[in-house]
Amino acid sequence: MAELEFPLNAKWSGTGKEGEGEIIIGEQTLTFSAPENMGGKGVGLSPEDFLIAGVTTCYSGTLFAVLKKAKLPVKEVSIHSKGIVTDYPLKSKFNGLIVSPTIIGGEESRLDEYKKAAEKARQRCFIGKTITGNVDYRVGEVSVK
Repeated sequence: MAELEFPLNAKWSGTGKEGEGEIIIGEQTLTFSAPENMGGKGVGLSPEDFLIAGVTTCYSGTLFAVLKKAKLPVKEVSIHSKGIVTDYPLKSKFNGLIVSPTIIGGEESRLDEYKKAAEKARQRCFIGKTITGNVDYRVGEVSVK
């Protein structure tokens, strides 16, 4: 089996919530800082955003593949995700991540099948598996349009 690597570079300046940084991935540069609602600068993205985005992007592709394999009609999936931090500020913990998919181009009469596919995708998403057991990672509302 091959071992794959995904390199990136990060820079940071400033102390704690007053700092900000950049992540460089290939030709892309993304600015990040602590989120404003946690007392940070709110510049660019936050580490919480990156965690949510990593799981959501993996989940969306996995869900589409699961739907196609199950031969369920789909043109596109749209995912609304929500991360939850508990016990802020003293014992802050990233405690939950809820993915709520909308199946575009699906058949509403097959909603139960889409719900099962959404759960199967949650179980198969390998980035999501990384947080399972440490974060309450679950599927929220599944809708069909």
